[in-house]
Amino acid sequence: MKNTRLVILSLLLLFITGCKSPKNTVAYSSDTLKLIPLSNNAFQHITYLNTNDYGKVACNGLVVIHNNEAIIFDTPTSNAVSTELIRWITEIKKSSIKAIVVNHFHEDCLGGLTAFHDIDIPSYGNTQTLALSKEKNLVTPNYGFDSEITLKVGELEVMNRHFGEAHTADNIVSYIPSEALLFGGCMIKSLNATKGFTGDANLEEWSNTIQKIKEEYPDLKLVIPGHGDAGGQELLDYTIELFK
Repeated sequence: MKNTRLVILSLLLLFITGCKSPKNTVAYSSDTLKLIPLSNNAFQHITYLNTNDYGKVACNGLVVIHNNEAIIFDTPTSNAVSTELIRWITEIKKSSIKAIVVNHFHEDCLGGLTAFHDIDIPSYGNTQTLALSKEKNLVTPNYGFDSEITLKVGELEVMNRHFGEAHTADNIVSYIPSEALLFGGCMIKSLNATKGFTGDANLEEWSNTIQKIKEEYPDLKLVIPGHGDAGGQELLDYTIELFK
């Protein structure tokens, strides 16, 4: 009987540990960069930006890896940390970086873009992102698209689309159908977040733009906001209500 109980206890422990969410683990961590696995192919990258109004702010990005190819969504906040991320992808994950996609023209999206350009990694953004980054004398993505562009990483498709104005005029979302995963950037708010910086926002259109995204991706399971914790469809609902 004692042995039977030990076997049952061992099986229960194995079941519990085996069911832990990948979000409870960290694939890489330093003082400047964290990588959190979201699925077999996707990792949330977190870097930090020092701001006058909000202090030290954690900023989210995304890495998708498949068949030893990678695409990055938003750069880390500096070139030094971008280099750190590049090393992790190329040396630890043994993958080549095919592209970087910029969500919008703010520093928390393209602050580390030069590190990618220095090693000839192509970058993509909405045509408005290219125009706004040039206007602000910021590093500018290589290639622009008007409304949408689909890229491939390994055998996976990545759909990048401009749905309308919200946090900025140029903000896009990136959707990975195989993961039912949306990288929304700063137009999507984490639960209980405030409106944050709205200096370049269209407050009248913000909710309408998020509603379009929600209707386009009804099977969405995982949403990565620009700042704060990932979630599901509830992040879209929260953001819609916040800006109504």
